Amino acid sequence: MTVTLPRPLADYFAAKNRHDIDGMLVPFSSDAMVRDEGEIHQGTPAIRAWMEATTRKYQVTVEVADATANGDIWRVAGVVSGNFPGSPATLHYNFTLAGEQITRLEIGA
Repeated sequence: MTVTLPRPLADYFAAKNRHDIDGMLVPFSSDAMVRDEGEIHQGTPAIRAWMEATTRKYQVTVEVADATANGDIWRVAGVVSGNFPGSPATLHYNFTLAGEQITRLEIGA
């Protein structure tokens, strides 16, 4: 299935699949917030540290399976494969956009 995402999300997932930390960071605003695995990461330095740690630990790739939008809020279902028990697994990425920037990302089942 081919899903058309807005550029910030398409760029994020493309960089994620290359394990390109700098590329993953580009679409995020400087004061963005990420919630993953019960932890909150606020701002570029904290989000970079989270990206580096999770990329090193899990080495995931994501195949976007579905996406829906409600205004600037996008819910993306991704089939995530990597170095973790239960791989592959479908996770939901809930993004909030402001123009061409990601201001919020929450990841969960």
